[in-house]
Amino acid sequence: MLTVRTLDVAYGAITVLRGVSLHVKAGEVVAIVGANGAGKTTLLKAVTGLVHPTRGDIWLGGSSILSTGTAGIVAAGCSLVPEGRQIFGDLSVRDNLLLGGYVQYRRGKAAEVDADLKRVLDMFPILGKRSSQLGGTLSGGEQQMLAIGRALMARPTLLMLDEPSMGLAPLIVKEIFEVISRISKAGCTVLLVEQNARGALKIASRGYVLETGRIVLEGSAEDLLASSEMQRAYLGRDVNVDSERGTP
Repeated sequence: MLTVRTLDVAYGAITVLRGVSLHVKAGEVVAIVGANGAGKTTLLKAVTGLVHPTRGDIWLGGSSILSTGTAGIVAAGCSLVPEGRQIFGDLSVRDNLLLGGYVQYRRGKAAEVDADLKRVLDMFPILGKRSSQLGGTLSGGEQQMLAIGRALMARPTLLMLDEPSMGLAPLIVKEIFEVISRISKAGCTVLLVEQNARGALKIASRGYVLETGRIVLEGSAEDLLASSEMQRAYLGRDVNVDSERGTP
């Protein structure tokens, strides 16, 4: 589905990603976790063509997309839910969603857009209740649902999410992760970027740890959750100390 090979990305003289390689197979939920500033957002921007690598290659569905523009990448089946949601606050919920269906409109598939709108509103009933409300008046959790719904309107085969839990209350975070799991079970491949390592890895099949622009750990989600290095650096516990104290 997605293959990233020895990717370098720089902003001027500052190299943000160094030799990053990863892959996402069809049907997987793959998590990329790491601290703020590790380069996670830059990686997603590179995949979507918003920044241009200085080295390496990116393949989507068996073809290189390195020279493909962002619109072409979306049309090829890759949608991004950006960090901070970036909805259109002065547009209604319905119009925000319809903008996500632009690719389908361009293909002359208005009936499919209407069907997709119904499907998204069924997935997020609160958005249906607020369909005429301005996006900027929604709560943070509702805006995140709107951002996810907008991305789904493009009918992606690969959905990428950048920090979907950021700034949300714990109960809403749990709900958002449950939504991502449902999306995956419905057949959409998911690449999930998160600082909330524990929450992301609990719904992922595999994961990568990005640190100062490099992949420093990778493996199954189960193995990463059990890793003492992961526990100390990202999960807020030192399992060895807890074990000595008798903590389960």
